[in-house]
Amino acid sequence: MTAIVIPLMDTVHLLDFAGPAQVFGDAARLGAKFSLHFVADAERPVNSAQGLALLPEAQWPELNTDDVILVPGGRALSLRTAAHLGVASTQRLIEHHQSGGRVASVCSGALSLGLAGLLDGRRCTTHHQLQTELAKSFPRAKVISDVLYTEDDGVLSSAGIASGIDLSLHLVAQQEGPALAARVARGMVMYTRRNGNAPQLSGILRHRAHLVDVVHQVQDLLDERFRERLLLAEIAQTVGISQRSLSRVFGQVIGLSPLRYQQMLRLEEAESLIQHGSTVEAAAGAVGFDDARMLRRLRARRAVSQLGGR
Repeated sequence: MTAIVIPLMDTVHLLDFAGPAQVFGDAARLGAKFSLHFVADAERPVNSAQGLALLPEAQWPELNTDDVILVPGGRALSLRTAAHLGVASTQRLIEHHQSGGRVASVCSGALSLGLAGLLDGRRCTTHHQLQTELAKSFPRAKVISDVLYTEDDGVLSSAGIASGIDLSLHLVAQQEGPALAARVARGMVMYTRRNGNAPQLSGILRHRAHLVDVVHQVQDLLDERFRERLLLAEIAQTVGISQRSLSRVFGQVIGLSPLRYQQMLRLEEAESLIQHGSTVEAAAGAVGFDDARMLRRLRARRAVSQLGGR
């Protein structure tokens, strides 16, 4: 079980923690191994920026290296006036990262990471209105603009408010796979956006930014059964439309044929297996290719495409 620990402080923005909380909560209801914990330095009401009083727990759970401390942001015109974690929570943040755990921030929550020394030498981001000040306040930090979130050596940070949802979906995809993250995103009616700084974010999420139900049905089928040899006729029959209509509407919405989409899913799963030590041959077999030749061609094609986009 992965604990998602969210420390709260006065003037915290509700969406900064409620958005991520819904992502992890919905993922847990779909079978993912996440638990949510809302904590503070003292057991007292915390006043949110929107006026809602919150009652976090003073007792922190025992943390393991798989767990995540996610620091939300608060109302702030500048970092000088932004709320940040107290001494006890800051020390927990430092110790958790030193032990191999992950820490994350949403919006001005990056201030707490900076004060803990966790941004030094690392890529990070925050709300666009605070980026210049963050760079001046922590000159050793590598502040990146125009991205939704960053990840560097177990330190994750996200930009303004709603991007905490994108960051949380990324964490779900890392642990539970992109298919489950896509189900969570779709359930939240999220136009899931791709972070240009994080090319590892799955195309499953990237191609879910639409509201065409029949295409989502086809994607659901392919996401679950991408290892199988699926005929276009079988897919069309399952969703109740003709093969011609399926090819036309899927191509218009996704920009790929169903076969190309399935190949993309296989390629992304194979890349994950290879990164975790699998051989190309073993990865090809595990994702449904008859041999490694097609996988090698797809990997080469992607490499050329990525070079052309730089």
